[in-house]
Amino acid sequence: MMVTLAGKVALVTGAASGIGRATARQVASSEAEAIFLTDRSGDGCAAVADELAAYGANVAFGAFDLADPEAAPRVVSAVTQAFGRVDALVNAAGLTTRASFEDCTVDAWETLFSLNARAPFVLVQGVIRDLKRRGAPGAIVNVLSINAYCGAPELAIYSATKGALLTLTKNAANACLADGIRVNGLNLGWALTEAEDRMQADTLGKGPDWVKAAARTLPLGRLLEPDEAARQIVFMLSDASAPMSGVVVDLEQRVIGA
Repeated sequence: MMVTLAGKVALVTGAASGIGRATARQVASSEAEAIFLTDRSGDGCAAVADELAAYGANVAFGAFDLADPEAAPRVVSAVTQAFGRVDALVNAAGLTTRASFEDCTVDAWETLFSLNARAPFVLVQGVIRDLKRRGAPGAIVNVLSINAYCGAPELAIYSATKGALLTLTKNAANACLADGIRVNGLNLGWALTEAEDRMQADTLGKGPDWVKAAARTLPLGRLLEPDEAARQIVFMLSDASAPMSGVVVDLEQRVIGA
């Protein structure tokens, strides 16, 4: 079985760090024809683009804040202007801001849903339109969260955004079954990303040793690594996973329901 993205143009959001950056590396190493990177950090995207040059990848990037309702359509336009088309999309950008039923504000709700649900929807919409206009097959992977099933109380709104995106993932897959456009999702468990390190160490005040304490509570004795998620994402983007669509994979250190 060959897992390759040869001949495909891929768009990866949240590409400056974490799951997005790991996915961009995996996409490049899987022989993609071209990759468009986007993130709020233009400098971060530039650094990743330089890194991908080692793979000989054709890379373009743009800094966009996907919380802005006008940003997602501009991202799709930027990709098609750069490479003429888009064959594969990875929605990896997201916020994990804490907000519970008791302390959530309207602003927190709007911010979380704008980036975690609305922006991925608009990007999926734009990519589907491009693919159907060309009569071309394609693949989309939405990075979800194991919290979509419920989540801890302080993650109530974050969990709701991922639950919404999970349903949209399955709905898009169902709508596009006859078009050769596959849409799948990855329910990611606790992963050691730069954003999670900042959240735990600084925002939540757990300090630099939080990783060791967390690792002791997990079956593998460690958190998941971004590269582990990236490998699953690229498999789902590749033709090797066809005709799989509407599937949400749990990448977690426990079996849900056990």
